[in-house]
Amino acid sequence: MHDLSFLAAGGILVSLILYALLGGADFGGGVWGLLGSGPRAGAQRLLIAHAIGPIWETNHIWVVIAVVILFTAFPPAFALISTALFVPVTLMLAGIVLRGAAFAFHSYHLHDEGGGMRRWGSVFACASLLTPVLLGVVIGAVSSGSLRAQSTAPLGASAAWLSPFPFSVGLLTLAVFSYLAGLVFLAATAALGAHVSLLLRSYPVARICAAAQAIVVLAGWGGAQYPFLVRPDLTIPAAASSHASLRLILIALAAGGVLLFPAIFLLFWVFKKEAVFGRSRKT
Repeated sequence: MHDLSFLAAGGILVSLILYALLGGADFGGGVWGLLGSGPRAGAQRLLIAHAIGPIWETNHIWVVIAVVILFTAFPPAFALISTALFVPVTLMLAGIVLRGAAFAFHSYHLHDEGGGMRRWGSVFACASLLTPVLLGVVIGAVSSGSLRAQSTAPLGASAAWLSPFPFSVGLLTLAVFSYLAGLVFLAATAALGAHVSLLLRSYPVARICAAAQAIVVLAGWGGAQYPFLVRPDLTIPAAASSHASLRLILIALAAGGVLLFPAIFLLFWVFKKEAVFGRSRKT
């Protein structure tokens, strides 16, 4: 059973890494849109909108998978996180929804310099700024050791997330997401490779280096968190569901992956062939 529980926990980590790489880059685009200024600001925002659409909605599937694994494979951990961190989790989900709605409306005003474009663009940018911070705050609170399984505090009354460490993790998450549009040696090496690649105008290599750095940072967090799901009370085996439930969850994940990954590849091939695969869409 322990092996199955660690596999399920690994599924959560992989989902979060994929969300950071794909969905995080979309949030980072919104941050850069907020910071855009000068005569090229309009052209920069058009470029960001083109880079994000039309696949941005699909990227949220990874956080959905992470949440589904959490509440089916580790119910005690899900219950603790969703109650103690009710406020930041709810605000984060609201930010995801608000950002998506704002981007959809903003897309109808891309060539309109009037109030519509500015209004929805501002909502999109602000939601893109706050949501990664809140995600990092939740991760920081889970890792801080301040959440206790024996707590009898009412819903949302925990102040475990209202401390410097969770907010520092939130700011780091925002920086990583923005960097994707050194905590350890491999991360620093990837960062150096990305900078050198940019100087040499080797943009595909720069994208690979940036993705590698994000992967190393998140994988390092997963290694530091092991064997806990929520420090210091809930280890992965202790919070796991029954062996039968874990087996069914992992079978469902494997079966879903057989369909999901080819579909994601096809989606990128159709809409992002030139950017991702380095080939022109012209026939």
